[in-house]
Amino acid sequence: MNLQTLLYNLPEVIHPTEKKLSFNVKLKWTLIILGAFFILANIPLFGLAENSLQRFEYLALILGTDFGSIISLGMGPIVMASIILQLLVGSGILGIDTSTQEGKKKFQGLQKLGVLVFILFEAVVYVVMGGLQAVPGLTGIMIFQLILGGLAIMFMDEVTQKWGFGSGVSLFILAGVAWRLFARLFQFIGPTGENCLADFSNTPCAGKILVILQSVINGAPTELTLAVTTILLTAGIFLLVVWAQNLKVEIPLSFDRLRGYTVKWPLAFFYASVLPVILVAALVANVQLFGGLLENWLGHPTFLGSFSNGVPVSGISYWLGSSNVIEALVRGNIQTQQIIQAFTHLIFFMAASALFAVFWVKTAGMDEASQAKKILASGLQIPGFRKDERVLESILSRYIMPLTIMGGLAIGALAAVSDLLGALTSGTAILLAVMISYQLYQNIAQQHAVDMHPAMRKFMG
Repeated sequence: MNLQTLLYNLPEVIHPTEKKLSFNVKLKWTLIILGAFFILANIPLFGLAENSLQRFEYLALILGTDFGSIISLGMGPIVMASIILQLLVGSGILGIDTSTQEGKKKFQGLQKLGVLVFILFEAVVYVVMGGLQAVPGLTGIMIFQLILGGLAIMFMDEVTQKWGFGSGVSLFILAGVAWRLFARLFQFIGPTGENCLADFSNTPCAGKILVILQSVINGAPTELTLAVTTILLTAGIFLLVVWAQNLKVEIPLSFDRLRGYTVKWPLAFFYASVLPVILVAALVANVQLFGGLLENWLGHPTFLGSFSNGVPVSGISYWLGSSNVIEALVRGNIQTQQIIQAFTHLIFFMAASALFAVFWVKTAGMDEASQAKKILASGLQIPGFRKDERVLESILSRYIMPLTIMGGLAIGALAAVSDLLGALTSGTAILLAVMISYQLYQNIAQQHAVDMHPAMRKFMG
């Protein structure tokens, strides 16, 4: 069996027979998959020993999962396979023409094969290196469960793409962020593991809304200030990201065969989207993860850092990480080391996000040369300029690279500042949630405005 035969015969979710699915059908399948995701996220791994799962919290937000559950791998295999394959194709290392039906089929087959390889690889690495430690004798069962969970996520992603709204990757990440936001607001299990509702006056709660009520009852102004500040900051960051998401430069274009008819080619301020900050956050999370795994394995800290209950206290992991500066200021115990850490965290996120943005635009076919070809291939040109690829490329170069760098710096700063201000969840998670919600809104509003329920149509505007 050759590679092409293998790629074309991998198991897949069948496409719907209808050309265009109705709003109700897509909504039904989206809700079914969402419900299945939450159910799987609450099924713990059988044979899981006592683990310090806090080290995975940052990574879990990005991968849309809950470590310690059967879907601990989350979006990891899908995201890694997708990024690597797109870079290989965009840079020309893999000569696949995705504009043809044959090329699309080959690309999708290679992507699925990559996902399967990463599912197997990550399942083995997490268990063997002690990230998710198994009870002695149950290592194989643990790996098998992680593989099953990874396969479930892969097929659920396919169902969402073909039968629901958007993609499963976006849906699961958004669901994970929303889940954590809800928990941070209304969690009634306190830091000590006790139910605070059983003794509301004496047992501390974790959810910020409950903390506000407790603080008013018990007369604790510091806790009240912290809880209110956290909620207001999170709301402010959400609004800021929504505003920044709508910033764009519009280049006027006209059809060369239709005189007088013009369109606008939008170039978003976040030109490389949220991908650069995802890569930076994933890099920081993996440095912390492997730093903790190496410390457990070797029995002593390495240059990657030393950890206490899964939280970095020294080394690279500490200086790239962040701490709640606002809480330290309110409590009056901020240290010089925290200020330096905040500075290094901000600078690293901004510089690395800009670097990843440039790298992604150059390799993923989003640079000025590629965009010039797309515009000309669409029968468009800039009014008043000669229809020449080099002319169009020189005009686009005034906008694309500056937008790429500025957008990368801005999105890195937004994520880092959100982390440092102690928002309800990480800055990267907030960026992801806003952008995914916005894309989902646009998808629903544009494609299904006719056949949705009148109440839903009014809500979507």
